[in-house]
Formats: sequence, C-alpha cells, structure tokens
Amino acid sequence: MAIKVLYINQEITPYVPENEMSLMGKLLPQSMQERGFEIRTFMPKWGTINERRGMLHEVQRLSGMNLIIDDTDHPLIIKVASIPVSRLQVYFIDNEDYFMKRRMTENESGEEYPDNGERAIFFARGVLETVKKLRWVPDIIHCQGWMAAVVPLYVKTAYQDEPSLCNAKVVTSLFTKQLKNDLGENFKRCVEFRDAKADLLTRYSNEFNFLDLGKMAIDYSDAIVEASADVNSELLSYSHEKGLPHLGYMGNEPSGFADSYADFYRQLLGNE
Repeated sequence: MAIKVLYINQEITPYVPENEMSLMGKLLPQSMQERGFEIRTFMPKWGTINERRGMLHEVQRLSGMNLIIDDTDHPLIIKVASIPVSRLQVYFIDNEDYFMKRRMTENESGEEYPDNGERAIFFARGVLETVKKLRWVPDIIHCQGWMAAVVPLYVKTAYQDEPSLCNAKVVTSLFTKQLKNDLGENFKRCVEFRDAKADLLTRYSNEFNFLDLGKMAIDYSDAIVEASADVNSELLSYSHEKGLPHLGYMGNEPSGFADSYADFYRQLLGNE
C-alpha cells in the first residue's frame, strides 16, 4: 500500500516566484509522487497568484465552511489547480480577509502584515478541515514554511481524536526564510481551538516571534528536516536537543534529495 503524504506548503512555484522554499514546495511532492507515494498538496491562495494563468477553480463541495478566529467568522474557500507537465494537483486555501487582494508576508511597502499570525492559524485549520472532508488519511504530514508552523500543534491537540489525522507522523522543514516582526500578543488567544489551549503556549514569549513559532512547530513534530544550508542555528540546536529524528540538508536537486526523503519517511513509519 502506498505511503500517503500530506504536504502543507507556504510557497509553490510556478504560482509564486522561484526561490528555495517554493522550489522544494513543487519538487518534493512531485518526486515522491514519481516514487509511488500518494500525495495531497496545499498552499495559501496568495493574492498575487493569477488564477486565470494558473487555471485555478473553486471546489464547491469543499468550500463554504466558516472558521471562527478571535470570535469572528471567516469563510473558507478551496480552489484547485494542476501544475503542467508534472500533473501535481495543488489545493489552495483562500479567504477574502486574509488572502484575496493581498501579497504574501509583506504589503506593497515591504511591511509585514500585522495579522500574519491569524493568517497562519486560518491556513492550518483550513487545510486540516479540508483533509477531513476529503476523507483521506495521511501517514505523514510534512509542513514547509512559517505559514504551516501552527499545523503540528493542532494535529497533536485539537485534532488528536480525528480518525483521519490522529495517527499521522508530523514532519517540519526548517528553512532560512523567516519573519522579521513578531505575531503580536493576541496570537495565543487566536490560536485557541478545542484542545489547543493558550496555556500550552506559556513557554513561549507573549509577542510570539519567529523563534517561538519555530520552537512550537518543533515541540509538536515527530521529525525535523534541515531544508536550507543555513537554517537558524538556535532552532537547529533546539531540534537536536529534542532528540527527534533528523534529516540533514540534501540540497535542492531531486537527484540528490528524493531517495533520502523517501527513506526518511519509511523509517519514520517503521517501514524500512
């Protein structure tokens, strides 16, 4: 039976400009699909994405749910497209408040959005609720980028009793790219959902900066991947202290990394 891997990506090329993270967002799922793994891939529907050029269309049966964050309803919209040639299908999480007509991390003036924390929360819950609706049960949940950093917390707390998610192993990739500003004092309050209580986050600073976000992702993950040659040294040390299974940097060429990732997944599942 094929191993099922859910990829939760911050960026995937060609939908956003090519960089280390967006390339891995495309090449890693594609490589695993070519090796017989069953794949589902998600990313935010950033406002910079040209829906016409990318041939995105809404999936009505998956859209329509309201997610409540900080006592406010936010409608969840799901869109889908396929990357040409590779035929890799990508699901997009969309919402008028958080993504439509808005850029990625920063606005047109280069200032980070003050609600980036809420956007990450909405994205995480949107992906997990959609996976439940798909009735698809992943063996591995692989998170790439700070936008996916809330996912490990939710999988291990708020969704720990969900049949489609409770047995999945969570993998977090550490990249060089990071946030400059903190997520604000309301982040802990906004993240509360079911068993994901704010008091679980007392070990992290009230302002919740990039390091806190990374440490939280590590704390609730089952394994860590070093996805850049120069990831944050503090986060790298923190992950080693946890004693989690660790995959070192393998470069960004499928010929160099694909088999190592496949073996890493199998070892994590005890399928060596």
